[in-house]
Amino acid sequence: MHFDHLVLHLKKRREDLQVTQETLSELSGVGLRTLKQFESGKGNPTLLTVSKLAQALGLELTFQVKNINNTR
Repeated sequence: MHFDHLVLHLKKRREDLQVTQETLSELSGVGLRTLKQFESGKGNPTLLTVSKLAQALGLELTFQVKNINNTR
């Protein structure tokens, strides 16, 4: 999943749940300014920040690491 897709997915989930940015900020412990920057595509959140947002929205965040060189 590309970063832009992740941003859109989290924002859509927040909107589907009818949760305001202010409420998500409180529930996740992520600053409101950080959340607004993230949703506008201007921020560069850490994995911890993204994880906190996902958890507050009832989502599980998983990562996949691939070897792009096809060597061992």
